[in-house]
Amino acid sequence: MGSVIQLKNKVNNAYLDLKNSVDDKIILVEEKIKNRLISDVSLVEKMTNYNLDTGGKKLRAMLTLSSSKLCGYLKGGRDINLAACVELIHAATLMHDDVLDNGEIRRGKKTINSIWGNHASILVGDYLLSRCFEMMVEDGNLEVLKLLSMTSAKIAQGEVLQLQHKSEIDTVEETYLEIITSKTAALFSAACKVGAILGNKDEKVKEALSSYGKNLGVTFQIADDTLDYNSDLKKFGKTIGKDFYEGKITLPIIILNQQCKSGERDMVKEFFSKKERTENDLKYTLDLIKKYDVIKQCYKKADHFISLASNSLNIFESSEQKNILKNLTSFSIERSF
Repeated sequence: MGSVIQLKNKVNNAYLDLKNSVDDKIILVEEKIKNRLISDVSLVEKMTNYNLDTGGKKLRAMLTLSSSKLCGYLKGGRDINLAACVELIHAATLMHDDVLDNGEIRRGKKTINSIWGNHASILVGDYLLSRCFEMMVEDGNLEVLKLLSMTSAKIAQGEVLQLQHKSEIDTVEETYLEIITSKTAALFSAACKVGAILGNKDEKVKEALSSYGKNLGVTFQIADDTLDYNSDLKKFGKTIGKDFYEGKITLPIIILNQQCKSGERDMVKEFFSKKERTENDLKYTLDLIKKYDVIKQCYKKADHFISLASNSLNIFESSEQKNILKNLTSFSIERSF
């Protein structure tokens, strides 16, 4: 138990190193977001304030700040402004996600839709996106505007693709990767590429950081989906089975479907065909996941994307910021939160 906790702490330190390296600016990002979300409509004000109070890792904003630092952008506040944009896109998509998933809890607190309803959540999510685009226009860089606009479109398409394949346990890995690349990795990729644009770097550097972010994002989402079925993490207080209850088909279920026996496969398929799944359904599925060592296989597949992310940084000379970003690949797959 002690060695597991030590590993957890070591891995999570990679995130803390990133946070500490941009700590002075992440505070300014939070202030920028707060100021931009001020509204004369009292309900909008209440909902956005509640959203800000729920916190979050601010990982995507930190990636924008860290990539900018890596690329030599040191003076001015464009990195703060665009990190805020990235964070607003992420916050808006989470609001829309919770509506689609009928989510009730996020980051240990009630979701906005469970308090104020789906209609208000969708509209306030749209309000966040509107404010974000306002800030992007003010930045004045057409390349950034095009990048973040295209990224927002990709995220929306990823959501629709996931909805299209909801509860289909015979979904292939290729489709799953397409979904998470659009839904999650696209914003990671854009966050990192923004740093190269601010640093006036050439296309090779822009593509290197874009590739780093994309593969980091894929790894991050595989880890997130795998954590949802990793019953060993109950000791850390991790809630298990959220995706299962929502009927989402993620990598653990795809791998399980490939490997379990026909009778077992039929049972799991039946679970996902139901409108609601029970605790016993989850227990049966978790037992199968353990039986076929699915968790280990998921992490093994993620190792490929860790290597791609890490290798993308080889174009940069050695520096503290490069090491921080490289170490972050371990956090993305081995984190417990």
